[in-house]
Amino acid sequence: MDWSKTKTIFIVVFSILNIFLYSLYLSQHTEAQNLQVAGKTSVEELLKQENITYNLPQVVKNNFSYVSANSVSFSAEDLELLEGQDIEIVDSTKLESTFHIDVPIQNAKGEYIFDEFKTKYVWQGAEYELWEVNEDEKKALFFQKANGEPIFYSSNAMLVIHWDNDYKVTHYEQRLLEEFINFNRKKDLITQDEVIGSLATRGYLKHGSEIIGVTLGYSTLVQLTETQVFAPTWNIRVKLEDGEIEDYFINAIEGKVIDFQMDRGQEEETDEVEE
Repeated sequence: MDWSKTKTIFIVVFSILNIFLYSLYLSQHTEAQNLQVAGKTSVEELLKQENITYNLPQVVKNNFSYVSANSVSFSAEDLELLEGQDIEIVDSTKLESTFHIDVPIQNAKGEYIFDEFKTKYVWQGAEYELWEVNEDEKKALFFQKANGEPIFYSSNAMLVIHWDNDYKVTHYEQRLLEEFINFNRKKDLITQDEVIGSLATRGYLKHGSEIIGVTLGYSTLVQLTETQVFAPTWNIRVKLEDGEIEDYFINAIEGKVIDFQMDRGQEEETDEVEE
């Protein structure tokens, strides 16, 4: 391998990233100031006016920053120890597995045993955490973690497991990232209360709803040919009066609400979260 050439490529890539990120500075600075204005009004007052319940502790994370990563290129040798399945490698970065043995996804008590399944049948299965189970479609969606936190709806960092009416796994699809690098550590994150207060001010949070979960993770900021960059991102989970669950995703540096399109492989930034 030509290490000199490789080093030069890395320098060029990160130079481009730094220029791109610096180009966002002015808008980010203004957005952060706008969020601080919302923070001056008591979050409790804003939520009380709309009868919104919010009794969760503060999520505090240190050293959160932008993260870059590359897609894993799978090889047949990597997968030799995975039993009971036929695996196809698609475009080197995606695995499509089909099972030819009976593998239950529930135990005798009717409880899902995803961790056990991932450990035995999925390459680097511990890298993923459960996001949601769709009982109607008989599938479960998992997000890969970066620095221990979820990467929200990146098509290059997902695991999807499918099963049949007897709760036997039929197949799964997998993509994985590697070579994570943290950079731009000096960025200040929008706080949890600032995000929730701003969502309430902008009318995103519906009357009578309850905030039931707050998570800090990552979402795609930019994707180059091979390298992908992820930004710190808040997930605010809300339960409506009728029991329906809604999720909001907010870039924790820029303050923009992110609308994930499903296929969920693409993300669209919508209105800035500001007052």
